[in-house]
Amino acid sequence: MPIAKASRRHILAGLAASAALPVLAACGAAPAQAKNFPVNLTEAEWRKKLTRSEFRILRQAGTERPFSSPLDKENRRGTFVCAGCGNRLYSSKTKFDSKTGWPSFYAPIDRGAVGTTTDYKIGYPRTEVHCADCGGHLGHIFSDGPKPTGKRHCINGLALDFVPA
Repeated sequence: MPIAKASRRHILAGLAASAALPVLAACGAAPAQAKNFPVNLTEAEWRKKLTRSEFRILRQAGTERPFSSPLDKENRRGTFVCAGCGNRLYSSKTKFDSKTGWPSFYAPIDRGAVGTTTDYKIGYPRTEVHCADCGGHLGHIFSDGPKPTGKRHCINGLALDFVPA
């Protein structure tokens, strides 16, 4: 009889694991693959348009090394736009030094500039932020930012271009 119980347990565990696979697979999907965006290029077109590093960040949800982007120390007045499509994302008015090594902002330039998804790639949920126009991965949003929002948009510098005022 103990063998039958073990077999049932193994069968139930196997069923549960197989049911979870599609959910886990979807969690790793890049935001650009998850939905259609106004700017929609093929992978080949993105590879031609972007540098290799920009492609890794924007299209494959990569992360640049901390303290490697000159935009982390950019303090002039202006606008930070998507390096993939030029969408206006962040104003220098909302930029702050988070001391994390990535450009950080407490709010996007307007409500429609960025979108978010839940990212489970490192085993727990994080809020991933992407360009609302092309779906390019920008970084993540954390709840340890300054007033008035309390949010920290931690953005890869390679995902941005700076346009001085």
